[in-house]
Amino acid sequence: MSVSSIARLESMLHARNLDRTVVQPFSGQPGILAETGQSALDELLAGGFVRGHLSEIVGPRSSGRMSLLASVLAAATGRGEIVALIDTCDRFDPVSAAAAGVELSNLLWVRGRGQESSRDLEAIVKRALKAMSLVLDAGGFGVVAFDLADLPARTIRKIPMMTWLRLSRLLENSKTVGVLLGPEPISRSAEGQTVVLRSSSTAGCWSGTHDRNRMLQGLECQAQVIRARRPRHEFVTLRPEFPRPGSS
Repeated sequence: MSVSSIARLESMLHARNLDRTVVQPFSGQPGILAETGQSALDELLAGGFVRGHLSEIVGPRSSGRMSLLASVLAAATGRGEIVALIDTCDRFDPVSAAAAGVELSNLLWVRGRGQESSRDLEAIVKRALKAMSLVLDAGGFGVVAFDLADLPARTIRKIPMMTWLRLSRLLENSKTVGVLLGPEPISRSAEGQTVVLRSSSTAGCWSGTHDRNRMLQGLECQAQVIRARRPRHEFVTLRPEFPRPGSS
């Protein structure tokens, strides 16, 4: 498409107040990036998650999704930001999060209900989506995470695409990083990123020098970043650091 054709199309979209749907090139400016607390991952992300867009952390069970989310939340609260977590199935462990460096006084934790039966799933998801919309609409958060990881993949796939478009629209022009957690890629906005996790072959990180006093400090995992226009095929290893410096 020629430059003049593109300009004419953008002018038509602007006239109909649809110009925000035009994808602008990613500028890479540090001010619109939020570091994840994992330097290896930040390098793949060109500095961190993009503010004002919906990104994803996905992978199978025990792949390190919550550990990485804790790192993201710890980095955000360490910058003095307020963060929020929509905990759909009530799986969040605040003690582990605090050990990872999350400042709990800066965290809004919206707790959902545990799954009681398959008939409850629709209501659970509906309440969680409503909570996510309200939090994003309120604004003022550095990171807003939406945990769908413990829902069956088939249930997540039933969520209409318009729902994700609406959430992406709420994030537009804000300084908030939207993060979805799930078992597989769900949805992302034009500049959002998807981080795919898998367990490392040497997954356990332990402290102590003897079998009887060793404690599990976290799980190593490998992360790959997928972007709509700039795919990255390599994996990097993420290592947990528990307890974080300064944490009690």
